[in-house]
Formats: sequence, C-alpha cells, structure tokens
Amino acid sequence: MTVLRVRAFAPGSVGNIGVGLDIMGLALNGPGDVVEAERTAEPGVVVLDAGHPDLPTEAGANTAALAAQAALRLAGATSVGVALRVIKGLPLSGGQGGSAASAVAGAVATNALFALHLTEQQLLESALAAEACVAGWHLDNILPSLIGGIVLIRDARAYDYLRLPIPAGLHVVIAHPGQRLRTAEGRAVLPREVPRDVAMYQAAQVGAMVLAFATGNLDLLRRAQDDRIAEPARAPLLSGFAAAKAAALGAGALGCSISGSGPTAFAFAADEPAGQRIAEAMTAGYAGEGVTATVRVTTVSDAGARLLEDR
Repeated sequence: MTVLRVRAFAPGSVGNIGVGLDIMGLALNGPGDVVEAERTAEPGVVVLDAGHPDLPTEAGANTAALAAQAALRLAGATSVGVALRVIKGLPLSGGQGGSAASAVAGAVATNALFALHLTEQQLLESALAAEACVAGWHLDNILPSLIGGIVLIRDARAYDYLRLPIPAGLHVVIAHPGQRLRTAEGRAVLPREVPRDVAMYQAAQVGAMVLAFATGNLDLLRRAQDDRIAEPARAPLLSGFAAAKAAALGAGALGCSISGSGPTAFAFAADEPAGQRIAEAMTAGYAGEGVTATVRVTTVSDAGARLLEDR
C-alpha cells in the first residue's frame, strides 16, 4: 500500500558537551522538531509551513527541505514530489540543535514516505547536507538527534563514531535565556589557533569525559567539564551565563557549560532532586543579571529520531 503521509520526530540535543567541540553531543528527552511529509503530484520538495515566521519556506534554504532533497538524491528518487510541514518544538538560534532536528526529521520522514531504505550513514549525509548550509559541517547535533544517546565522533569525514553509555541517574539541566545567537555568530568568535598546552589540556578532558560516561564516574565527569577553547570565546556573547554557571556549580552541578554555540547553558546533575536545585540556582543567577531564562530538568534520550503515528 502506498503511504501518502508520515510524521517524524527528532529530539533536541546538546552539542560539544563542553570540552568536546564538534566531536561530542547528546540527545535530550523533551521537546524536539516534527516534520510532516506528504506526497504531491509534482516532483520536487516544497515547504507548506516552516514552523516559524522567521524561518524560510524556500526549499533551498529550509533545513528540513534541504535534507529531504538530499535523501531523494541519494536514493535516485528525484521524480517524486513531497510537501513538508515543520512543527518547531525547539527555539530558533537557541543552542538546542533546532536546525539539526529539523534536518534529521526531514530526512527520516522522506525516507519513510517513499520507502527509500536509506542507511544510517545516508540519513546522516542527508541531514548534514542541510545543516552545513546553516550551521557548518559538523555532526555533534545531527548524530545524537538521529540515533539518540551520548556520542563521540572519532572522524566526521569517515562517519566513524561511537555511542557511549548513559550513566545511571544522570540528569541534565537546560537553561535557555531570552536571547538568540546564530551558530555562525558563535563559531565566528572561536580562535583559529590555540596554544599547545591548551590543546593538550582539552584533549585530556575529552578523554576523561569519555571515560566518565563509560564507567559512570560522575566525579570524573565534573572534573572534566573545563572547556578552555570555546567557552572563554563565547561566554562574553551570553548575558548572564557567567552568573548562572557560578550558581549551578555552587548548587552542586557536575559541571556546567554552553550548549552548542549558545545561548542555552547546560549543567549535569547526579539525580532529579539535585537537578531541581541546580535549575533554581541557575534561574536566580540569570535573574540577578537581569536575564529571564526558561529552565528545565531532563535526562539523556536513549532514543533518537522516530516516526510518529498519524493523528
């Protein structure tokens, strides 16, 4: 039976996870983006609803549509037509993997609608073709949004990556201040070169964080959260972040840093009650700087993108 319409959901994510610039990420339980894909008589991809007035409806500029186009090209199915509707659950330019989630959901929905039978790598390639147009060539949001969990990207060009264990009890506090910061802006301030000692220190923290996730050593996770490359460059762009981070650490956070390029901040907590205390502290930290923030406590999502039953 020919499928006429499908819906796909892709979760939000934390890119970098602090020290893992472009090479680590994790998926989050909670909000994500949904893409509805419907067959059309005319070939090509059209966007009926971009999900937000500030997002483009042109197929050549919308990440869900770009991913759908890439998926059809990879499958050699360029004679079919699809219309997309995007339901945005993630903030724009918010550092929660919104563009990546739209791209992933667009690829997954198109793959299912036409039974393209794309592999996991081909779905990644499709989403990356879209994400690269708006946020740069990196997998730290796309990969966890597609497959879920905590990921380490050993070699992005070769699509060589690992899925890491999720420590028992681990909670994530997500604090989104009332600010937008495009990924391009956040990447523009990154240093082109770093001193050798900084590079070596950062590499050691990435290794420690991987070991912390693998063994469930939350104290090691806390000690490894010390980003000396991206965070110092981006923090001045983020009103209230320094105060919110100090408040989170004072409340017992197992590390706190910037989610992706920002402006969202994240903190790790050993359990849900600790997460609530940290959330309250971060809210107060932002408020003390005159910044209103939306804060929630969640967990790492073991599941990535998935199809939804039709309504």
